[in-house]
Amino acid sequence: MPKDHRAQPSPAHPFPEAPKPGEVLEVAPGLLWLRFKLPFALNHVNVYLIEDGPGWAAVDTGIGDDLTREVWESLFAGPLRGRPLTRLILTHHHPDHMGSAGWLSEKFGIPVHMTETEYFMGRYLGTGHDAVHGDAHRLFYENHGMTPSGAAAVTGRGHMYLEMITGLPSSFHALEPREPFEVGGRTFTVHTGGGHSWNQAMLHCEDERFFIAADQVLGRITPNISVHSVQPDGDPLGRYLDSLASLRAGIPDGTLTLPGHDLPITHLHQRIGELIAHHDERCDIVLGACRDKTLSCAEITPILFTREMDEHMFSFAFSETLAHVNRLLREGRLEDVGEPGKPRFRSA
Repeated sequence: MPKDHRAQPSPAHPFPEAPKPGEVLEVAPGLLWLRFKLPFALNHVNVYLIEDGPGWAAVDTGIGDDLTREVWESLFAGPLRGRPLTRLILTHHHPDHMGSAGWLSEKFGIPVHMTETEYFMGRYLGTGHDAVHGDAHRLFYENHGMTPSGAAAVTGRGHMYLEMITGLPSSFHALEPREPFEVGGRTFTVHTGGGHSWNQAMLHCEDERFFIAADQVLGRITPNISVHSVQPDGDPLGRYLDSLASLRAGIPDGTLTLPGHDLPITHLHQRIGELIAHHDERCDIVLGACRDKTLSCAEITPILFTREMDEHMFSFAFSETLAHVNRLLREGRLEDVGEPGKPRFRSA
């Protein structure tokens, strides 16, 4: 998730300082903001707690590691004053958001709410070695121009974060778009959108003018938009842009927007416009790179992402590059001129 140089000076952040791990910050009556550390370049994730009868409904959980568990235990003993979690609302299946869900669900005996697609993708991650490190991933990278050693490194070390989960329970409650969802006397509208994940859930409380945006809209960095080996010709960028247009039409500007990373914002419509412009610019860079020569996705990736990257970061950069390539292929602005199974691209 690179910083977006297109991000313009924003109105003053309503909460300019994030809570430290183990602390809570009330951002609305009965709505708490928590932050957990992550062992990556993106070094934190936001979690929100909604007052729900005798306890708290958690929106996301943090990653499934010992440090996250220790912070949760300190919260239960301290700031949450012994009030339990009542349910888990998981925005999407990425380990930084649902990694501790299995542990928390079992600890409190509480249900999980997710969209269907996100639940089954989360269950898939826990099915074994092939789901995370299998040959399908390695061949996907090699076919798009990575060296065998590079593909092995990305599939191995680069994918290890996908194992940082504690699983999901064997049943769940489906979050459905356009259906009211009640938590602790509040009524939320569920919005869903693809691109960053398959069908991420977001919660809009119209009465109190706040919007839990998960990773779909972030204030100063751009959500990763990736093509994966399970759907190599997918168009997540197209789905993401459609989702942004839907959010701009459905969420009033000025709504307090609570993201999965970084700080809350209120300039939602401005930020959506910046995100759309960012991806238009990235598409133009791809077209320019392929104007006078044919390139593989692996060769285009360092043109879009110029800083030095480890295997973990390169896997995200490569998959986001392919998202822009696939969008341009669909639009007819790029063409595949490679051999069957070995795509190479040039501007149409």
